[in-house]
Amino acid sequence: MANIKDVAKVAGVSIATVSRVINQGDKVNAQTRDRVTRAMQQLGYRPNANARALVTQKSATLGVVIPELTDPFFAALASGVDNVAKENNLQLLLSTGMGSEESELSALNVLLDRNCDAIVMHSKHISSKKLQDLMALHSGLILIDRLVPETIERCVWLDNIEGGRIAARHFLALGHNRFACISSEYEIEDPRLRLHGFKECLAEQGVNNAAIPVSFGAPNQQGGEIAAQQLLTEGHRFSALFVYNDAMASGAISTLEDNGYRVPEDISVIGFDDVILASYTRPKLTTMHYPIHTMAKQAAQMALQRVSSDATDASTTKGKYLPRLVKRASCARR
Repeated sequence: MANIKDVAKVAGVSIATVSRVINQGDKVNAQTRDRVTRAMQQLGYRPNANARALVTQKSATLGVVIPELTDPFFAALASGVDNVAKENNLQLLLSTGMGSEESELSALNVLLDRNCDAIVMHSKHISSKKLQDLMALHSGLILIDRLVPETIERCVWLDNIEGGRIAARHFLALGHNRFACISSEYEIEDPRLRLHGFKECLAEQGVNNAAIPVSFGAPNQQGGEIAAQQLLTEGHRFSALFVYNDAMASGAISTLEDNGYRVPEDISVIGFDDVILASYTRPKLTTMHYPIHTMAKQAAQMALQRVSSDATDASTTKGKYLPRLVKRASCARR
């Protein structure tokens, strides 16, 4: 396997000159740079990224922390960060931490221990104060799907309250007046905010929030099935069902139809996230589009900008996104 000495010999230059070319130094003329590059290609020489990082004091990596790999939502998030990594010739480092502050901190430390200085982090369990401390220590740390007001310029987030309001307005426009909700049992802010926006909008139109039943479950298809069964077992009557995410909505539709209800003829259903699953449920799911892939790309670009020597002030970056209603076949007029 060729090494830097071999490249220097073939190119007819010093090892220091090869190093400057590898590390994009500006003290090499174009002719010499071209000769070194051709020698590297001829020999199949690939610079060691870790060694290069020691010289440039810049990591050749871009990191992302997500809760899990199997959820399509988090896969889309990771894909967005990966797109930016590839555009910048960087290696993606991925770490997972779910369910607790300790787990999320451990996932972050895995990346920091590998000298990854530009990181996009999805965190729901680390306290806002702790996140502020971490961002003060690590300039390239950007939060996604989380707003910490004190560090708003380092956050990329969705207006979940408005998402709930949009769903409620759509049901009202279709003439519905009997509502139910299925939400995540996880104690994080997203389900609480979506539910708050939904109920707030209905209350403004005279709907009694106390009369809207809410069933909770794990944020997956099985959780949606169980939560929908609970609503039916308890005897609640409703024609419009707002569900925390698309996976739960898919499970809920399965339960409704197993119990003789037709969607959307008897019960209309709105999900949230607009993952690929939403286009393949039967009926196809009306849902709130969450532009997580686009948001992840912006967060990754912000992280790289903050660790770049020529970074501009990132405080002007607007990190707030709005969800969008995607009308499919799971809703009907009453």
